[in-house]
Amino acid sequence: MTVDQRLASDRFPRASAYHPAWVLAGVSGGANPLWLTEWLCEAIDLRRGMRVLDLGCGRALSSVFLRREFGVEVWAADLWCSPTENSERIRDAGVEEGVFPIRADARSLPFAEGFFDAILSIDSFMYYGTDDLYLSDLARFVKPGGTLGIALAGMVTEVDGPAPAHLAEWWAGDMAYCLHSAEWWRRHWERTGIVDISVADTLDDGWRFWRDWIKVVAPANEREILALETDAGRHFGYVRVVGRRRADAQLFDPHLTIPAEYTKQPLLRGSE
Repeated sequence: MTVDQRLASDRFPRASAYHPAWVLAGVSGGANPLWLTEWLCEAIDLRRGMRVLDLGCGRALSSVFLRREFGVEVWAADLWCSPTENSERIRDAGVEEGVFPIRADARSLPFAEGFFDAILSIDSFMYYGTDDLYLSDLARFVKPGGTLGIALAGMVTEVDGPAPAHLAEWWAGDMAYCLHSAEWWRRHWERTGIVDISVADTLDDGWRFWRDWIKVVAPANEREILALETDAGRHFGYVRVVGRRRADAQLFDPHLTIPAEYTKQPLLRGSE
């Protein structure tokens, strides 16, 4: 089977239109960003001219896709990937008028409150979004009624206790803590009272798409491929969650500053 065939999928007709050489030149993670973006956008009403934050965009393939497929304005934000390289990729894709690459830390975003109509994250939210306070921080940048959506590697169901025996060799360290199920993310978001959840689900045969992608971009990673094939979707797959920011949501402001008003006072008792 050739690379061209392996990156083409009836499940993802929009993504399949993109040249595999272009997709492979922009690899930055363990999932096909176009497949996940197309899947996520099936559950979101994106309209031309909307402002969208593509948070943790990697090499901006998802950002280019969002602009070309939906006509939205995209801020392509990533901490690790170069905005200069992304700018070249965006320009060569002919979407420089609508995709704006920046280097930004997901925990310290440089935007005005309510700036975006939608904030999307493709296969990166597990690295920062598990923090109990993070959603409150992030939600301030989307307008009330705006959309927050994530699509990422995760669990079909949560695993309590030790890793299943067939996964023990591969599933170790941070892997055991950052990947979660759609229901876990639903609870994690719902308990804040910040968003109303419209979708929290798992991609049918997501493990197969995960495995197929790894076979193309990292065929030497036999341990991960074997783990996915042995597991066969019992525990691992792709999950997505979509919610809308509630107009009455009470948001915690992590950037509050304490006024700097020093008043000199005696240091020790009896020194007045």
